[in-house]
Amino acid sequence: MSSSPLVDQIKDAMKAAMKARDKERLGTIRLIQSEFKRIEVDERIEIDDARALAVLDKMVKQRRDSAQQYLDAGRNELAEKENREIAVIQDFLPQPLSDAEITAIVDAAIVNTGASGMQGMGAVMAEVKPQVQGRADMGAVSRIVKARLGS
Repeated sequence: MSSSPLVDQIKDAMKAAMKARDKERLGTIRLIQSEFKRIEVDERIEIDDARALAVLDKMVKQRRDSAQQYLDAGRNELAEKENREIAVIQDFLPQPLSDAEITAIVDAAIVNTGASGMQGMGAVMAEVKPQVQGRADMGAVSRIVKARLGS
């Protein structure tokens, strides 16, 4: 049995989707499960919540990129499918942080690390990342860190 509440929640959601005969949701949840299993087999580890969040975050990012490429190519039906998968994956991610919350976390990290200037960005990002993983777009976080350190 898994020790990760998030992994257990996803397994329960898969059972519920099977009972409801929701093929689209079930398919996306199976994709999540197979990615977890691949990591567990390849790395010989048991996935914890932190790693599960990182995997879900990566899956959302991949689908956003794919959806944009489909839109650019005029394949709206495929972009819609990607967006539906994003919605299912996001059901398992924590509530997103607001810009104000991200800025507060970044400001606290700058104080904690004593960073000043762009050379301190790596230290600040290392402290911020575990706090915002799965709850914020890391590109947006990076822009906020740059703006705070640049001023």
